Parts: sequence; structure tokens; C-alpha cells
Amino acid sequence: MSTASPAASNTLALSLLVRLFTASSGAPDEREPATGADSPVWLRSTITRRSFEARLDLAAKIGARAVEITQAGQLSGAEYLVRSAAGRDALLDALGRRGLKIAALNCSGMPLHPVNGESAQQLIRLTIRLAGQLGVKRIVTMSGSGGDGTHSTADNWVFYPWPPDAVALRERQWQVAIALWQDLASFAQDHGVEQIAIELHPLHLVYNVPTLFRLREAVGPVMGANVDPSHLFWQQMDPQAVVRALSAAVYHVHLKDLQLVPDQVATAGVLDQRPFENPQQRAWVHRTIGQGHDSAFWSALLGALKSIGYSGAVSIEHEDPFQSYEAGVSEAAAFLLPLLARAQ
Repeated sequence: MSTASPAASNTLALSLLVRLFTASSGAPDEREPATGADSPVWLRSTITRRSFEARLDLAAKIGARAVEITQAGQLSGAEYLVRSAAGRDALLDALGRRGLKIAALNCSGMPLHPVNGESAQQLIRLTIRLAGQLGVKRIVTMSGSGGDGTHSTADNWVFYPWPPDAVALRERQWQVAIALWQDLASFAQDHGVEQIAIELHPLHLVYNVPTLFRLREAVGPVMGANVDPSHLFWQQMDPQAVVRALSAAVYHVHLKDLQLVPDQVATAGVLDQRPFENPQQRAWVHRTIGQGHDSAFWSALLGALKSIGYSGAVSIEHEDPFQSYEAGVSEAAAFLLPLLARAQ
């Protein structure tokens, strides 16, 4: 079966971001872990085949035509699928029986992290190999940033143009990033991957329009953007303006909302460092589509995508701390489907 995104020319197709099963012992995990079942799905160390297929059932139920499959930094599921033709056939069968296709494979992580970067790079390469085997032309990931020296233990994201030593560090990070992505882009094209959609995400070198264009100009048109409005809202960016500025460099779209809390912004600002685990005490919070911005905004964003000729998936991503995954995804789809119908 074809695994390409189901969108026809200049058509937007609803997709759902789902997490792939893990394969801790070399085959898809079948037993739920004794602990951690209440944690967000992207933080769990084990995802069973049943849990993965339940997400596929949900995608079909809400009217999605495709899924974006993510691995949340775990290598084992991709390793299993890369080496198992039978496993890949079973995956395609599970999708086909539900009328779903693969919009993209997601391997987001921190590929320049001074401790974990090598593992993140390995996941990107595995995902590229898997995409080639499945005939998927698009992967979604993040650019990385990097540490501040040979003995670093954490990423150091430089977002302020001062002092001079910080600016010099940022330039060194860019040189490392460009070399890495030139290599990964070549590897991707060798495996039939035509688009690498870099999520515009703070904590990474690529987080806005100028930084995306810097990487694209250095590496080539294989590099484009995954536009997630939720990461733009709290930076006070205009997602419609971002879409129009990027134009043909928009390769993928995540649909996730964000709520700014004015009384919290007034004293904490948008660079709020307080933990996500206490959303009532934050200046901004990820929300289900429609909870932070109304239908007029989302209709206009879909219109902006149509105006640049984007034809591809718009993928629901759920990170709302006030709703379960199932409730949030279902609400988002019910909100979006009429808007998508009017946008076609």
C-alpha cells in the first residue's frame, strides 16, 4: 500500500500524532508497565502494541486520514521495524485496515546535546532508514543547539545577542549544526526522504523564520519547517505571518493551541521557568485547539496555508494538562473538521 500523505493537490488532511510502540526485548512490547501509566504518553518508557493500535483506532474514529508516528526518543521500536520486514508489513496492515496513511515519521530530540546527542542522531538515522523502507518522503525533527564546551553536560541555548562570548558560542554551535545537517540531509536523500521538517522550537538553534532560513540556505531545500503555532504564540509571533514568510519551506504542520495567562505574564513574563507540572501557576500553558484561540484564528491559519499552496497533513498534537489524551484529541478534531471542510 502507499504510505504517502493522503492530501491531493493543495488539500489539507487531518492527521494525528501518535507514539510508536516500544520493542524492549526485540519485539513489540505486549505487557503494560507496572508504573508510569498515569504519565503523559510521550514520557513513558514502554508503549505496548495494543496502546499504539488504540491510538490508531482513535485516529480513525475522529476522522483523521493519516497519522504522524513519533518515537519520543526511544530507539527500540524503530530498530525493530528497520530489521523486520514482517513488522513493517504488520504496521502497514494496521494502518490500511483503518483507512490511514503515514503523513510523516517524527524523530524529534536534541541531536546536539553534549550527553544525549549521539543517541538522538542515531534515532534520526534509524527513522530515515525506516522512512526509506516504508516509502515515506517526510520526517519531522528538531535542529538541536549544543553545549558550551568539551565538558558540557547540558544544552546551552543562546537567544540573547549579548555578551560577546555568548554570541561567539552561538556561532560555534551553528557551525557544528550546519555540518551535522549537511551530513544528515545527504543520508536522507540517499534513502528517498525528500523533506526534513524542522520544528520551530525554542531551546533549539532553529526556532523562528530567520533561523530556519539560515539552516535551509546552508544545507539546501531538503530542509523545511514544521510549524507548530503553540511554540510561536508565547514568543509573541504571528503564525499566519510565519506561514506566509516561509511559503514553500512549510513542510509540515502541528496543530496545538496555547493559552497566555495575563496576570501571570504580568509578573513572570513569557520566559516563565516554573514547572509544567503546575499549570495553574504558569504564564502560558499548552491547550487543546480552540481553548486558547477561537475558530476565526484557526480558519485564518488554514487559509494562510492554502494561500501558499501547502498540501499536506495538519497534525493534532495533544499536550493539554487539563484534558486526557482521548478527550483532547476528540475535541480538537470536532473543532477542526468543519474548518478544514470550509478551507478546501
